[in-house]
Amino acid sequence: MELICITCPIGCHLTVEKLEDNKLAVSGNRCPRGEKYAYEELLEPKRVVCTTVRINKADVDPSLAGIARLPVRTEKPFPKERIPELLKELHSLEVKLPVKRGAYILENALGTGINVMATRTIQKKTAK
Repeated sequence: MELICITCPIGCHLTVEKLEDNKLAVSGNRCPRGEKYAYEELLEPKRVVCTTVRINKADVDPSLAGIARLPVRTEKPFPKERIPELLKELHSLEVKLPVKRGAYILENALGTGINVMATRTIQKKTAK
């Protein structure tokens, strides 16, 4: 199997052979990060997850009518096989404003120890 390492700009072309006992033989890497990347990508793949969650409609300023969702992302890469489960939970949430960028929207998502945080500050509507 061949992979291109994405941990640095060099982009080493890795060749990976699966050995017994779930071990890998990695070649083509110019540094130890390439071997670590191959192990992670093939045995425990992870991705940073970016999506949006609903904002409580009572909190939304009419001028923000088109922005009734809050952009969020995982703080660290999340186990790839559990992403659909995470998205289902996030899409069922509704947040109250105000929300500051970096605030945790979901802590310890699915028991992984990984937090989901807001990537934008949105204020509550103001009375006129």
